[in-house]
Amino acid sequence: MHAREIRHGIHAIIMAHWERRLFDSLIPLPDGTSYNAYLVEGRDATALIDSADPALQDELMEHLRGVQRVDYIVSQHSEQDHSGAIPLVLERFPDARIVCSGKAADLLTTHLGVSGDRLIIAEDGRTIDLGGRTLQFVHTTWVHWPETLCTYVPQDKVLFTCDFFGSHLATNDLVVTDEGRVYEAAKRYYAEIMMPFRAIITKNLEKLGALDFEMIAPSHGPVYDRPAFILDAYRDWVSPRMKNEVVLPYVSMHGSTAAMIKHLIDALTRHGVTVHPFDLTVTDIGKLAITLVDAATLIVGTPTVHVGPHPAVYYAAHLANLLRPKLKYAAIIGSYGWSSKAIEQITELIPRLKVEVLGTVLHKGHPTAETYGQLDALAASVAKAHREDALVTV
Repeated sequence: MHAREIRHGIHAIIMAHWERRLFDSLIPLPDGTSYNAYLVEGRDATALIDSADPALQDELMEHLRGVQRVDYIVSQHSEQDHSGAIPLVLERFPDARIVCSGKAADLLTTHLGVSGDRLIIAEDGRTIDLGGRTLQFVHTTWVHWPETLCTYVPQDKVLFTCDFFGSHLATNDLVVTDEGRVYEAAKRYYAEIMMPFRAIITKNLEKLGALDFEMIAPSHGPVYDRPAFILDAYRDWVSPRMKNEVVLPYVSMHGSTAAMIKHLIDALTRHGVTVHPFDLTVTDIGKLAITLVDAATLIVGTPTVHVGPHPAVYYAAHLANLLRPKLKYAAIIGSYGWSSKAIEQITELIPRLKVEVLGTVLHKGHPTAETYGQLDALAASVAKAHREDALVTV
């Protein structure tokens, strides 16, 4: 897509990767993604903020073909999808200098082979005058790497945030037009990438709150011309507020665990608890991550494979442990044929969740009336804990 103006003299170069369906060989991209770079022109100098993933670097260079000069390349984040095309940009503009945080300097030299003498270290709060426009650099560490920063142009009240507030969404919309669609894409992005850094993001939100901006320009997804939309969403996601919801990832090999899951869903529903079940053999793991943002309880359901949990369940539990959602409670249910250590092994997989385990139900063979009674009791315990915490029902 052609470069488009978001302010006079500030152009968004949005490279939509329509067909991409997997990020970092891990994260599903059901709606593709985009890599956004921004050209900021002053009277005396021009800056390029971020670049592109190497897969679309030729598209970036085509956009820059008619640009006469780039004096500064601002690397807000060293990961390939934002900085991967920097070496090519440096070839096109040999006098350009790279502006980055101190921690990014090492990453850019080791990851991209950039010469250290091309770097300008932007300390927190440092400014660069382009002539009539100022770039002010704001360190936002651990969003989501230790070297990340944002760039603020006070004259135009525009804040460039790279991954912060981003959404994996390929669209030809320059600004947000469908808030529902962008909300889900941004929440997926937060859940999969930002959620482990919730406490630090809270501090960075407060830090950015001191700036006067009217537009947020991320490096994935459309531009926010109504920043309150995404700021309010992030404040909700990082808050301690939880919902009266259970996330229920499971696998069933021969029907026993599936029968237990079905009964438990019905029991929780009778108690007014919202349940999000995920059959892990067909689940979009990103959708599972989204539901973990708000839920109060995680219940894992597994059959037994060679004494332990099913590998897909093992993976889901490990992923939840890495993402560190604001869960308060957990439970484990499952079945086995001859022997099982599934409960012990799953418990060992989630030490970072800091949850209270409300119960475990493990049954040999197909569930019986006694098993169903235990599941009823577990559902009652979950509902009671949620009521005592006065969790929000939506």
